[in-house]
Amino acid sequence: MVPDAFDRLLIAELTAPVDRRITGLVDAILGPCQPLGVLFYGSGLRQFDPDGLFDFYVILEKLSDWHQSTAARIANEWLPPNVQFAEARIDGRILRAKVAIITLAQFQARACPDSIDTTIWARFTQPVRLVWVRNDAAADALLMAIRQSVITAAGWAARLADGAQSPDFWWTNLFAHTYEAELRVETKSRGSVIVAGQEKRFATMLACAWDAAGISFSDIEGLWSPRLSERQRTTARRAWRKKARRGQWLNVMRLIKAAFTFRDGARYLAWKIERHSGRSLPLSDFEARHPLLCLPWLLWRARHVFRRRR
Repeated sequence: MVPDAFDRLLIAELTAPVDRRITGLVDAILGPCQPLGVLFYGSGLRQFDPDGLFDFYVILEKLSDWHQSTAARIANEWLPPNVQFAEARIDGRILRAKVAIITLAQFQARACPDSIDTTIWARFTQPVRLVWVRNDAAADALLMAIRQSVITAAGWAARLADGAQSPDFWWTNLFAHTYEAELRVETKSRGSVIVAGQEKRFATMLACAWDAAGISFSDIEGLWSPRLSERQRTTARRAWRKKARRGQWLNVMRLIKAAFTFRDGARYLAWKIERHSGRSLPLSDFEARHPLLCLPWLLWRARHVFRRRR
């Protein structure tokens, strides 16, 4: 199959080079594991910060391909993805990452418009790099999953607002809706930060995705208006309200699950405390292995972070 303009745009993004320290970090995280691929996205992609946290999705063929306990695997089957904290010394610096674990089938299911989980398709409308891939077949499958994510997002964007708007507006309005549905701590204005500086990229992506979804639109002096009936919009907004309510509960359950399955969560907590307060929180081996059991003691030791400054 010859790639169309949409595919060529996505392929160019997925295959764009990244800092070699990122590939070194990915190799350290994977070890002997051979997933289908690793996707790199988020603020660490937008600007390399060796003191920050890099975001990866490890895409597996099956959950047993990743080393995790039976309980964690069951939790990942029930409510993906599982998340873990990882760090490795690369070129003399400790680099840190948040790693989400999910199968290709789980990813594909959550990239579709009828999924109540917005966490996949909302994230992967943003720039993403395929920093590790098993083979050409895996690369093609991941390309199609990313493609579907963008089409899903663009379809919802067209239905959650109306009138003639700038391309930026369609995206920032969509992100405001998804952040609310996910109970994210960021404000609704966070979407404008994601789009800022990449307006041309997001506009091109929107046009390609609307075309792929069969949504025509008018463009009058840079203001775009999808040609949808009021009935289509009303039906979609009613469906979104249900999706948002269910999505909020879904993310509450995901937070509860993370308390039991977030591997190396104690080290993540210690890093966050040091990053935001400048004070270290040394961990014993027992505390690192049993963060949930030691949580009250860890919070007590970190109490200085939560005190109000006089």
